[in-house]
Amino acid sequence: MDEYRDYGPAAPHGPDMAGTHNPIHQMTQNERQIFDYLLKPDDSYNEAGVYWGDMPLAQQVKFVIKGDSKESRRELSNIWAMFKKDPMSPFAYYFKNMVLPGAGLGLEGYVLFSIGNLKPLFEGSFTSCWKKPHSICNATWLAAVEYMEISGIIVGQILVGILGDWLGRRWGLIQDAAIMFIGLIMLTAAWGVTQNGWVICYVWSLFFYGIGVGGEYPMTATSGMENAVGSGKVSTKDDRLHRGRKVTSAFLMQGWGQFFNQVLLILLLLIFHHGSGNPPYSKVAAQWTYRVSFAIPAVGTLWLVYYRTFKMRAAGKQLAAAKKKSKVTGYDTESLKLTFTYFGPRMIATAGAWFANDVFFYGNKLFQSEFISVILPDNTSIMPGWLYNLINVGVSLVGYYLASFLIDNKLYGRKRMQMVGFLMDFILFIIPAFNFSYYKSTAHVREFQTMYFLSSFFNQFGPNAVTFLVAAEVYPTPIRATAHGVSAATGKLGALTASVLYNYIDTQTKFYVVPWFGLMGMLVTLLFLPDTTGLDLKEQERRWQFIRAGRESDYHGVAVHPKHLSWWERWRGVGRFYDPDLDYAQKIEDLRTDWEAGLARRAEEKAGDWDDDEGGEGDDSLWSSDVSTFFEKTKGGSPMLLPKGEKEPGG
Repeated sequence: MDEYRDYGPAAPHGPDMAGTHNPIHQMTQNERQIFDYLLKPDDSYNEAGVYWGDMPLAQQVKFVIKGDSKESRRELSNIWAMFKKDPMSPFAYYFKNMVLPGAGLGLEGYVLFSIGNLKPLFEGSFTSCWKKPHSICNATWLAAVEYMEISGIIVGQILVGILGDWLGRRWGLIQDAAIMFIGLIMLTAAWGVTQNGWVICYVWSLFFYGIGVGGEYPMTATSGMENAVGSGKVSTKDDRLHRGRKVTSAFLMQGWGQFFNQVLLILLLLIFHHGSGNPPYSKVAAQWTYRVSFAIPAVGTLWLVYYRTFKMRAAGKQLAAAKKKSKVTGYDTESLKLTFTYFGPRMIATAGAWFANDVFFYGNKLFQSEFISVILPDNTSIMPGWLYNLINVGVSLVGYYLASFLIDNKLYGRKRMQMVGFLMDFILFIIPAFNFSYYKSTAHVREFQTMYFLSSFFNQFGPNAVTFLVAAEVYPTPIRATAHGVSAATGKLGALTASVLYNYIDTQTKFYVVPWFGLMGMLVTLLFLPDTTGLDLKEQERRWQFIRAGRESDYHGVAVHPKHLSWWERWRGVGRFYDPDLDYAQKIEDLRTDWEAGLARRAEEKAGDWDDDEGGEGDDSLWSSDVSTFFEKTKGGSPMLLPKGEKEPGG
């Protein structure tokens, strides 16, 4: 790969079938070094130009550790420099790049976690309505509190996912925030002439709010991911090294939303219940606690509407560029068809794993009621449950953050993290399932508690974080939000399945049923999920352009490297097209196209014919004199790589 030679007639993208292309000019040392710098970044390739996925295991481990250490030192150095200049600047950076992108999910976690927390408060204060036998309220409407909430989320995930690919990411984000704001006003003001009327109003308010919440899933994932990717052919180091962290850092705001909700509910109950968290609970205290807890996030959501409307104007830039390439103005139905044709099995992985995960997510709550009944057998207060919730959320946050730090590590990454998480949850549920009486005994309830907290940790440091990321990452830009929405909606069907199923089986049986969903999740991940850890997202988009043009076999880049394919895709032979030498030549021709487009743009600018609204993907800063000279002297041709070890003829 060190030298180029003139093979005579050659085509830019493969063999010259017609024999009409111009001969190849030899590439100089300076030109080759510049192209290597552009096309073989040192975070993915070693000094010899070998892709990290092609290295032997020992060399791969050494390369990854060296690269991660270098990047960690660089980041710490930058943080220290920011801190010396302004001690608050690192926190401002974190707020802008991690908190704000995940603000919608933070509000989602806050409100939806609140529904489960408020139920025991309502049961303790409105006993004739909320507590069995529900003498003055309709039991169906009370059960609908959970069902309608989940149903609203499912509608939002699919509907806003489609709208996000149709109208753009920005409008999807604005719409979500507006719906959530109106929904919070409805929840705060929910009322009725009877308690049953209030429950009905409360249920429909939850459904409406759920639509906005559901839309947050595809919109936050896609916009967070695409903001890490620059325009043009050359990818960014931020995309290659920190794309997963960027998205999961936004997602973990869901955990902070749950944390602040629980803290606020505890404080509000103490304030409105005369400093006590113990029963009996008055209707007035319950009403004030519940309504104020919803009014506070409404203020934050209104600000979010403003921020997304006026401060996120470029949120749909990547989608617009992808549509422009494909000459599509509305919804890209052709891309949707092709996605199911080429990436259908990936949908089994992203949707199936999310379904299994949400069954587990609801199953985790099974532990708490059981061990509280053993530790505090005569307890009638809601405070112990709330306090254990708070501890559990704290454990979950540790899992969220650890997932964020390791999800981009090439030696662990997405796929292994999800499989290990599913496996650990399976183990942590199957052990008490077949020893239920033993672990429920007073002598061993602490082990039961430990398994509860560990299952929360591995759920976040595993499938809960990974499903959110990969459901957007493994699909092409034009239908990314749709695919994420469908996967997330399937996940919520898992939550709905759990909430319905758990009403008809006892706790012991629940522990028999739940573990197998972990095993199912691990298997679909193993078989159908590609590992996108370390994969340049621009490469996936390059591959997609070939697929859309009906030339799948002409793409030879790392997106079809076996390292980044699922077991199913490897078995189907997708990886047979991988050829780093041909891909290198193709990438140079892609850059040539950008260079020529840049020349044409400058010519139009001089002539006064350039329309700024058309945009452009060229980056003139890429074109050094050596690169420009190379493209000038090789017009009509393209470089061909010598087989490794061959010498230039006559050299």
